[in-house]
Amino acid sequence: MYLERINKPNDIKKIPKEGLPILAEEIREFLIETISDTGGHLAANLGAVELTMALHLMMDFPEDKLIFDVGHQSYTHKILTGRKSQFETLRKFHGLAGFPKTKESPCDAFDTGHSSTSVSAGLGLAMARTIQGKNNTIVSVIGDGSLTGGMAYEALNNAAKQETPFIIVLNDNKMSISENVGGVPSYLNQIRTAEKYQELKESVKNKLRNMPRGQNMIHGIQNVKSSFKQLMIPGMLFENLGLTYLGPVNGHDINALLKVLKDAKRLKTPVLVHVLTQKGKGYAPAERHPARFHGTEPFDVETGLPAKKRTTPNYTDIFSTVMCKLGESNPDVIAITAAMPDGTGLKRFRNMYPDRFFDVGIAEQHAVTFAAGLAAGGLRPVVAIYSSFLQRAYDQILHDVCIQKLPVVFAIDRAGLVGSDGETHQGIFDLSYLSSIPGMTIMAPKNKWELADMLRYAVKYDGPIALRYPRGQAYEGLYEKRPEIEYGKAEWIYDEDEICLVAVGSMVKNAEKVRSILMKNGHKVSIVNARFVKPFDEEAIRKAFANHKLVVTLEENVISGGFGENVREFTDTLGSDTILYNVAIPDCFVEQGKVDELLKELGMDETSIAQKIEELIQ
Repeated sequence: MYLERINKPNDIKKIPKEGLPILAEEIREFLIETISDTGGHLAANLGAVELTMALHLMMDFPEDKLIFDVGHQSYTHKILTGRKSQFETLRKFHGLAGFPKTKESPCDAFDTGHSSTSVSAGLGLAMARTIQGKNNTIVSVIGDGSLTGGMAYEALNNAAKQETPFIIVLNDNKMSISENVGGVPSYLNQIRTAEKYQELKESVKNKLRNMPRGQNMIHGIQNVKSSFKQLMIPGMLFENLGLTYLGPVNGHDINALLKVLKDAKRLKTPVLVHVLTQKGKGYAPAERHPARFHGTEPFDVETGLPAKKRTTPNYTDIFSTVMCKLGESNPDVIAITAAMPDGTGLKRFRNMYPDRFFDVGIAEQHAVTFAAGLAAGGLRPVVAIYSSFLQRAYDQILHDVCIQKLPVVFAIDRAGLVGSDGETHQGIFDLSYLSSIPGMTIMAPKNKWELADMLRYAVKYDGPIALRYPRGQAYEGLYEKRPEIEYGKAEWIYDEDEICLVAVGSMVKNAEKVRSILMKNGHKVSIVNARFVKPFDEEAIRKAFANHKLVVTLEENVISGGFGENVREFTDTLGSDTILYNVAIPDCFVEQGKVDELLKELGMDETSIAQKIEELIQ
């Protein structure tokens, strides 16, 4: 009824006041129906419908700038800025992105995908506006979960020192910072944001400054006022930082939201507006299980159950099972994650060994140094973090773990291409950024059994060690090939001559497919499972170059600084006539799409690789 009227930015302002609640429900129905087909972030978006609507009623797009922390809750914003008709392509190859993208719309002010960044980015935009003499509105929306990241507090501290209009909206969907204590906060907010009150306050300050000991009097009044506010206002953390705090306000009451946002805009200073919302609101399965519907695959709307049932375990399942067994056999094994107990598979470990499980929040840097402290204390910490998130803790890995050669295990989930979440989530840099660190050992399993063996090996290893494995179904091929893990040693799966494929982790499966194609064309093909990326097996590489015309390295990592490039540097010293060809991701950021689509686009699918090898061998 009303949703069909939303076709371009600012169309929401044409909707009558009484129609706004109806529009909110229509947006929810649209999101549930669409995401049930495409998959995506449902719970967070359902919880932010009215908040986003109120922001759009208060702001003018694209002149005003709205920055979403992480950005997974930006679907309503996309709908209200004229992208509703593109939602059938959500998170698909060359389709609508699941996160804000400046190249997608001028109404997306800043590309986001990782957490705790929105206040920094928003403050930068606000200061740029002020320096350039503009007067548009800048708003950053950050969740209570993202406030567990230290970068958010660095930005809040800096924002408080800048005398420039800037609105920070705290979308609190768990009431984890403060509770609404009744009518007093609302009453005080009305007084503190009234124009006459602000004018009077500044007038009194100016007069006192011109009086003897006036500045002391100002400090005295401020101390008394702060003491009163400590008792009455549930936002003193932000007030003490120097920010004006407004709220809490019901995040599903559009009129209340609009009023407090207009009050915040009128203040002309950095203001934090505290909004209380419910994740998954309006869809019972998502309300009951918000974590499951954080990032969901396609599902049945009636039941909320996945459209496709998993019949085989994924790599995260294997990691979860082995971790629980290690926890049982070794009391020194500790599990650490950064706000991802479900995603990393550590939920079962937490339930079985709660005293040895730590969820540190969205704080990857702290997670790594915390693990270093545990290792220094004689324990065996396993830090489970997605590849694209672990890069946020590069300094801590280098400085706090590797320099001291501490036995910390990095379980790197979602390594390689992950698909639909796009550039910010592709785990295609870990081999490069970890290989650059002295003392780091890096392993990659070819299948589910090797993942289990490598994890057991890693927990016993006396030094920093990383184990990277992909998203999705665990490969069950090559079960019969299961030699014991030996430090720095590769595995010869097939030992022939002419062509040698040296594959890292997930690419062993692809190497088998390439071999099958080449053998049909009459070629003899060896396959080496690298196993260790650092240190790689120099003896195996020498043998490959001595016995083959062409050696091909295969990895799901960028070419720059990756396995293949390090092998090339080594083989340059061999003086061999053997050709070396590196299959890796080009020096680029990879957009969203199914992994098979992306591999084909990058020339890394089995057909493209086989064709290139045919060209080289001829």
